[in-house]
Amino acid sequence: MTAISTIPKGSQISPATERVYHQSNLIGDWKGTWKSNGRPVEVKVDNIRGSTAQIEYTHDGHTERGIGTVDGATISYGNITIGTKNGSVAALEFSSGTAKSDAVLNKQTSTADQSKLVGSWSGTGSGQSAFFQVVSVNGKDAQVRFTANGATVQSGDGITVGQNTVTFGSKATFTTSDGQNGNVVFSVGHKTYSVPVTKNKTPTSTSSSSVNKLA
Repeated sequence: MTAISTIPKGSQISPATERVYHQSNLIGDWKGTWKSNGRPVEVKVDNIRGSTAQIEYTHDGHTERGIGTVDGATISYGNITIGTKNGSVAALEFSSGTAKSDAVLNKQTSTADQSKLVGSWSGTGSGQSAFFQVVSVNGKDAQVRFTANGATVQSGDGITVGQNTVTFGSKATFTTSDGQNGNVVFSVGHKTYSVPVTKNKTPTSTSSSSVNKLA
């Protein structure tokens, strides 16, 4: 039997299942409108524990709470099924007899839940300049971009260390303690530099017009 590992928000997802389906992407508050009538609909996935999920489903002015069934990259609860591929946009389907409807939902960003590492950071020091962008954080995995001294932007996977630090392979390490100021450590030749950076004021656009299909 595959060992269960605990991930944030009190969920328990097996490492093997997470690698295949990225079920942790489903956890969060999803909001949108039904295509058929434009009415608002909201689904909160509070946690996932193996094959079950704690769900809040709000529609037509009232909220239902209960246990949903997790199947791969989707969760079913009553007459609805929700699924996401990228963790930011989800597809919701309603089916009851001949009545069917669907909606595109967007994950809501909670200031309290969002990693303070996320954002675009830049600064200069010791004759060096650095730009470090943390696009997203999902558990220990992060998507980052890094530029030193105006060189070509490098993008790829980073690894978070605790809640304050993300490493980008051997290229750079970024740390912030307050979510507004930080340091980027990187090497140029045989020398290592620590450049102070501040969070850029202009938010990075991460909107997507593509419609996610249920897996």
